[in-house]
Amino acid sequence: MQENEFFKDKDKFSEAEKQRASHSLWYYSWIRFKRNKLAMAGLITLILLILVAVSAGILAPYDPNDQTLEYATKPSGFKGNVLVKKALDGTDFIPIRNINKITHDSVFYADFSGSERSIAKSELINGTEEQWHIQPEYLLGTDRYGRDILSRLIYGSRISLSVGVISESIAIIIGVILGALAGYFRGKTDAVIMWFINVVWSFPSILFIIALSVVLGKGFWQSFVAIGLTGWVDIARIVRGQFFSLRETEYVEATRALGYKPTRIIFKHILPNTIGPIIVTGTAGLATAIIFEASLSFLGLGVQPPTASWGQMVFDGYKYIVAGTNYGLALYPSLAIMITVFAVNLIGDGLRDAFDPKMRR
Repeated sequence: MQENEFFKDKDKFSEAEKQRASHSLWYYSWIRFKRNKLAMAGLITLILLILVAVSAGILAPYDPNDQTLEYATKPSGFKGNVLVKKALDGTDFIPIRNINKITHDSVFYADFSGSERSIAKSELINGTEEQWHIQPEYLLGTDRYGRDILSRLIYGSRISLSVGVISESIAIIIGVILGALAGYFRGKTDAVIMWFINVVWSFPSILFIIALSVVLGKGFWQSFVAIGLTGWVDIARIVRGQFFSLRETEYVEATRALGYKPTRIIFKHILPNTIGPIIVTGTAGLATAIIFEASLSFLGLGVQPPTASWGQMVFDGYKYIVAGTNYGLALYPSLAIMITVFAVNLIGDGLRDAFDPKMRR
């Protein structure tokens, strides 16, 4: 009886060992990552920001570029009173004080300055009075052009996240290719690539980005190209170091002995084992890219008005801080940048710990 129980326990033990062996590095890395509460909070925050950016057209209460000059620099929670007029590109707001009289074909009202005016119903949007006479609420107030700050914040998330992701993808591609070539072939190839890396590394990143922006011009695609062409150095150095150590392992020696071409050895056998450090470095680079994009927009070299951008919003609002009024114009986009970068950094710290084989919590 005891012998049978022994063999049963042994079978259970062997099955457990097989189950543990069947799990990949990614499985254990994800388990360790989930245990990091701060990293999970950062991941959830980033996912929410991505959902906000993707759903900007649904979540934003108003068009981010709609201007109502009469409502310029209004405080948070301000409520307007407008008639919604038909326009060639959609609708237009007519700020009013109150409606005096409504006839079968006209609306008589006091405009924002108090003057008596009238407008034909045919010029207003079709529908009932509740549809063409509304009281828009600006939860975060308006900017100097009377544009809704909340709507611009929501649409601005698209610019910051997209530029960050695209520019860091460019940096990863360049860094992985150059680092892999330098680490695998060594010799003159390594010397030339390292010379190029050191030249790029010697320039301050933000100054290099500004110089490229001046050469490429101002705009959306120019921003992520300029940031991407300067953010690959750290990735290249890390990939090079990983290739130096992995190049001498037995399984790589075996692939060379079997006559595999260098391209197959690099991309199929060595590169997959460097994915962990690349992801960690790329995540840190994403946070840096978001800050650089905001810096370019602040300096007027990034995304151009009237496109909503957090950096541009900070530039438009910081003057009011100096004047001691309307702090929210600069505070709200600054908080958005801070929360996004903080969330990405938390994810990067969590990934670093998760991919560290010494972390066995």
